[in-house]
Amino acid sequence: MDFFKYKNKVPPQKGGLLLSEPYLADPNFERTTILLTEHNEDGSVGFILNKPSETRVGEVMDDLKAFDSRVFIGGPVQQDTLHFIHRIPSLSDSIEIIPGIFWGGNFDQLIYLIDNKQLTATEIKFFLGYSGWTNGQLDEEITVDSWIVSDRVSEELVFETEPELMWKKAMQGLGGRFSVYSNYPADPRMN
Repeated sequence: MDFFKYKNKVPPQKGGLLLSEPYLADPNFERTTILLTEHNEDGSVGFILNKPSETRVGEVMDDLKAFDSRVFIGGPVQQDTLHFIHRIPSLSDSIEIIPGIFWGGNFDQLIYLIDNKQLTATEIKFFLGYSGWTNGQLDEEITVDSWIVSDRVSEELVFETEPELMWKKAMQGLGGRFSVYSNYPADPRMN
C-alpha cells in the first residue's frame, strides 16, 4: 500500500476513522465521521457515527422497546438492516474492532442486558444500514480527496461525543491544517 497517497500518511484500516473532506458534496456523507469495522482485499465496511435519525431503537425492533436510544444512519447500503457497535467485552460472538470497541454479537444476550437495564446509551450505538466500498473503491475516493483517514479513535469520541460536534472534534484531533479544516463553514457562501 502506498502510504504517500494519503494526505496525512495514515492508510484506511479496520478500527480507523474516515472523516469527510469539508466540501464533500455527497448528501449521504457530508461532515461525517465513519468508523471502519472491516477493511481488507474484499472491500470496506463502516458506520457513520454522527448521523442520528429521529427514530428510536424500540420503533425499529419490538425486542428493543426497553432501550430508549436513537438509531443512527450507518450509511446508504441496506438501510433495512440493523447493526450495532458497543463497548461490552462480555457480549459473546462480538468482533473486536479496536481495544474496547466491538461490532455485533449475540443478540439474545444483548436483549437480556437491555431488559435487565444493564446497558446505557453510552455503551452501544445502533445503526440502520452501513457504508460499504468494493475492493479499491475507498482508496480511489481517498486519492480524489473525498476522505481524510484518522487512526485517532477513542471510546469517548465514538460513544460520548455529541453527533453535531464529532466531525469537528475528530478533525481537531489530527492537528495542523486539519484543525483549520474543522472551522470551514458547511456552506462557503456563508463565510
